[in-house]
Amino acid sequence: MTIKEGDFIKLSYTGKLEDGIVFDTTDENVAKENGIYNEQGMYGGDVVVAGAGHTIKGLDEELIGKEEGDSGTIEIPPEKAFGEHDPKLVESHSITKLQDRNAYPGMEVQIDNRKGVVSRVIGRRVRVDFNHPLAGKTVTYDYSIDKKIEDDDEKLQGLLALYTGMPEMDAKIENNTAIINIPNELTFNQRWLMVKGRIASELMQHLGIEEIQYVEKYPPESSKTEESESEETVAETESSGE
Repeated sequence: MTIKEGDFIKLSYTGKLEDGIVFDTTDENVAKENGIYNEQGMYGGDVVVAGAGHTIKGLDEELIGKEEGDSGTIEIPPEKAFGEHDPKLVESHSITKLQDRNAYPGMEVQIDNRKGVVSRVIGRRVRVDFNHPLAGKTVTYDYSIDKKIEDDDEKLQGLLALYTGMPEMDAKIENNTAIINIPNELTFNQRWLMVKGRIASELMQHLGIEEIQYVEKYPPESSKTEESESEETVAETESSGE
């Protein structure tokens, strides 16, 4: 089955620098072997929409026209990977803007809601590089198109997992409406607050869904349990006092 723009696919990949260093992978064993394993990470392949920008441009373009089950290796130049290194994004700031004043080269920092890396410390000032860490790098990806996804519920779960990092959520599609129950841990999650609008937009665009319903429950089930246990404890105490 030929992959075309807008198709949902399950994609496995491993990204490497020119010197062979692995910086990203969907393979758990490869991650462990190369010291980049993340206990909170998801492994086993990502569900992406071909041509939707869910992967870097060079890899995204490579997928179009391929077949389900295809695999390969592609070398991607900076302009189609993580961008060229922009000298204008290397800025000088007072060290007082950092939470940790003990700055050192290579230290990851956040200034004015932007993430960067300290490249140099000069007295009470620091040079911070706000480019992507892999900007200016040529990268290589080994990839395989594990399957083309046809089931709408699987597409829904895949897109949610891609943006939330949660392998499965309580979500379903009924009467052209996606009903998504929000887990307690996402309710005030900053990342979730930023991406839920994009998720809704992409579900409507790629699945033709007319309406998205995000359902939040208050109080959370854990709170109800705690309240119930607290009430029981108070009742027992009062009973003992009698």
